[in-house]
Amino acid sequence: MKRGKTGLKSKCQRFPSHVGRAQRPKRGTSSFALTSAEDWGNLPHHVVLQIFQHLSLVDRARASSMCRCWNGVFHSPDLWRRFEFELNRSATSYLRSTHPDLIQQIIKRHAQHLQYVSLKVDSCTESAEAACDILSQLVNCTIKTLGLISTARPSFMDMSQAHFVSALTVVFVNSKSLSSIKIDDTPVDDPSLQVLVANNSNTLKFLKMSSCPHVSPAGILFVADQCHGLRELALNYHLLSDELLLALSSEKHVHLDHLRIDVVSENPGQTHFHTIKRSSWEALVQHSAKVNIVMYFFLYEEEFEPFFHEETPVTHLYFGRAASKEMLGRIGLNCPRLVELVVCANSLEPLDEELILIAERCKSLTAIGLGECEVTCSGFVEFVKMCGGRLTQLSIMEEVLIPDSSYNMEQIHSEVSKHLGRKWSPDMMPTW
Repeated sequence: MKRGKTGLKSKCQRFPSHVGRAQRPKRGTSSFALTSAEDWGNLPHHVVLQIFQHLSLVDRARASSMCRCWNGVFHSPDLWRRFEFELNRSATSYLRSTHPDLIQQIIKRHAQHLQYVSLKVDSCTESAEAACDILSQLVNCTIKTLGLISTARPSFMDMSQAHFVSALTVVFVNSKSLSSIKIDDTPVDDPSLQVLVANNSNTLKFLKMSSCPHVSPAGILFVADQCHGLRELALNYHLLSDELLLALSSEKHVHLDHLRIDVVSENPGQTHFHTIKRSSWEALVQHSAKVNIVMYFFLYEEEFEPFFHEETPVTHLYFGRAASKEMLGRIGLNCPRLVELVVCANSLEPLDEELILIAERCKSLTAIGLGECEVTCSGFVEFVKMCGGRLTQLSIMEEVLIPDSSYNMEQIHSEVSKHLGRKWSPDMMPTW
């Protein structure tokens, strides 16, 4: 072969770095950098796909210009099955807003691939309206999970209910395979739930819709009556009824795994809370023996009167405001299935007797957290001694414990650790 000419084959052939004569790299470029670039371009498809799934939309678009391989991954249907749209109007928002032009590109090119969709909005009504505009365009999707997430004030509640319901109905009608829906703090109503059931009753398994004031007990009852595959349900206490629990306990219904109930006082001192019959709770547990019943309380002390006078099969209890001694005493008497208890505050009366009663009667208790409460060191040690090693999580702030004649703060560390079978010390900050 003549000098200065090389064959096409020799130009295209690729050699490992240790084979053949080393070529002089371009000025300012190291051979390591060239090799690294080639290595990145040769990553397997599934590896690049996992990388892209952790990138924002803008970063995905930028990375797709790296090479032909990465561009192919960017347009792969697998990449667009799961996507989170972030929408904000505030300069101070921590969200990285998805650019409107990119949103339109996604809907135009990848709408038929979307299956797991969430829309995260800030406190601006414009962001919620933009989210609904996206929903109304998802006519060619087969969405399986849908989440509407307000990161601050529930902005969906500030927009037109007709606009919201119309957009949500588009998804309910066209998907026909929805299995999981999270629509907390939205103006969803009974008629839109009926549309949901009419098109997705055979696939719906998870429904989370706390703080939806336009939904009635009859509306949620209709869902439970028709969606026999429902395994997880989250709602406000005002939607809970004896009829709903009985519907979830019918022979046609699958075993419920998780029931979350938010007990919130909308108008302090003026909100009336109804009671649920013991027989209704018993029917649910008899049908779904392993169901987790989780209750979050955000009430004032005088509003707890209707609760726990009879046996209640709750498993997880969280008190976001003060819980009275009387209330905690009723829990010890009537909540034998209790697994976890968190009390953020109390009226600063020692809770020794109540905790000891809970340890004695709640044999499944494995986790407890106490915030602004008071317990004597002796009472606390007795509680831990009765529970023993089954307490896998014991989160108690140091200020909760009151030294007495039996134990000081140094002694209680070793004493509690002995009964737990592991090293323990109080928390400086609450960890629940």
